[in-house]
Amino acid sequence: MFLRLVYESFRRQKRRKLLAGLAITLGVGTATAMIAVATDIGDKINRELRTYGANLVVTPQEDTLDLQIGGVDLKAPSDGAYLSEADLPKIRGTFWHHNIVGFAPMLPVNVSVGPGGKDVTLLGTYFSKQLSFGKDDFLTGVRITHPWWRVQGAWPDDNSQDVLLGAKLAAKLGNKPGDQIEIADQPHRISGTLSTGGAEDAQIVAPLSLAQQILGKPGAVRRLYVSAMTKPEDALARRDPKTMNPELFDRWYCSPYVQSIAFQLQEAIPHSHAEQIRQVAQNEGTVLARIKGLMLLVTLAALLASALAVSAAMATAIFERRQEVGLMKALGAGDLPVGALFFAEAALLALFGGVVGFAGGALLAQQIGRSIFGSRITIEPVLFPVILGIAVLVTFAGSALAIRRAVKFDPVYALRGEA
Repeated sequence: MFLRLVYESFRRQKRRKLLAGLAITLGVGTATAMIAVATDIGDKINRELRTYGANLVVTPQEDTLDLQIGGVDLKAPSDGAYLSEADLPKIRGTFWHHNIVGFAPMLPVNVSVGPGGKDVTLLGTYFSKQLSFGKDDFLTGVRITHPWWRVQGAWPDDNSQDVLLGAKLAAKLGNKPGDQIEIADQPHRISGTLSTGGAEDAQIVAPLSLAQQILGKPGAVRRLYVSAMTKPEDALARRDPKTMNPELFDRWYCSPYVQSIAFQLQEAIPHSHAEQIRQVAQNEGTVLARIKGLMLLVTLAALLASALAVSAAMATAIFERRQEVGLMKALGAGDLPVGALFFAEAALLALFGGVVGFAGGALLAQQIGRSIFGSRITIEPVLFPVILGIAVLVTFAGSALAIRRAVKFDPVYALRGEA
């Protein structure tokens, strides 16, 4: 009899049940898409944010020693503090090496250019350098860490003697790609002109080996820019690792905070100091937190709207069946059987709406992934029971008030068609 009552309810109130089911489907579908994207979005957003450049800089440890008197920095510019180029591949041996997108060493050298001997800064770096660590071969350089650099012409080969001329310097000297230029009394081919919007526009950018050759210091690196995917700072990230107990330190060390990756870079490169480029790292954390917050807000709004729609549909459906409820109560049905009947109907609507909403939300998540990130969103299997649970919770929350009113119907007034 119970199952027949449930069946007859769906048969006789097809429109009401369809509206309630549609509300659940839309709310749950939106929630599915937002949760799926939010759980898979961290690395994708981080990779998108990596287009804004490096977020860590590594310098010789000597550069961190301050000498100040009366607030005036008296430390002379260091000419002898360098990192060793041979240590750079060790970065691939750190715990979070898969999160390190790339790195680019820098070595500035003052050189004379042209017949007049004009003093210019030559910046040695990697463009797209092939390196190896153990059995791992990889490419790294400014083409990864500085993606906003634009070259008219061609990028130099890292093993060549070709150079890039900053756009402003090229205009001043009247040179163009393919020309020869004298650097420290040696001819070099200009493979292209470089536009960065920064100081490099007035400099010469060359392979690192050429800068080391001019400086007379093989293997020298002045600073290293590192682009790493990190998670936003929290209270643990801001703590000093020296004050942590071993268990807390392991947790901090094994989390991809910008501080823990900097710590591991210092372990890999002897006599170095690594720190975050504060503005870049903070902006990334802010963007990630705000995007996830927006997704949470959209999810809650969709579920709230779904609950309100279900509440309205169920209230109307129950009001139309008040005589049925009155008859059930007149025949001896208690509050529990009446409530169980309506909750069973709500559960069926929730399961139907949850399954259809999950399927639609998964498709929407894939569309978001393709249109925004150019990749697929991974839907974890554990999300399906979670979504069904959310669907049941939302449906029961929306139906509870109407069902409570139904079980309180006075059979005398209900059979007379009065509320």
